[in-house]
Amino acid sequence: MHCPVCPHDDTKVIDSRPAEDGSVIRRRRACPECAYRFTTYERLEGAPLLVLKRSGLRQPFDRTKVVFGVRSACKGRPVDELQIDALAEQVEDDMRLAVAAGTEVTSSTVGHSVLEHLKALDEVAYMRFASVYKNFDDAADFRRELALLKQT
Repeated sequence: MHCPVCPHDDTKVIDSRPAEDGSVIRRRRACPECAYRFTTYERLEGAPLLVLKRSGLRQPFDRTKVVFGVRSACKGRPVDELQIDALAEQVEDDMRLAVAAGTEVTSSTVGHSVLEHLKALDEVAYMRFASVYKNFDDAADFRRELALLKQT
């Protein structure tokens, strides 16, 4: 592991311990050259989760896109970053379960999963996300979506 401060290419592991429910190894490291200390995380790299886009292209699932969309929908709402990250993780877990069940993951599947989790988190953020995701054109679209939201 290279030191992020100096060009030294061999750092020493000071401490290793499990993190994030044991799915990650957290390592504290020190550089013998400059004595800088830093933390690295070691994760198991799973099979890539591919999403079929409307254009027909397949792209790797990108959790940061989910976080960005949800963060935009939650702007000014009482939702913190931890809740947004947890929602993105839940969406990714939903997609991995779908793949395990033999279902192809589409961008539509991802959007519907985000909506389901937003519904439980914040109704205003849900409506904001739905208005962009479902491409609302007028107030009737909002009324129709609000009626659907109130049914559940």
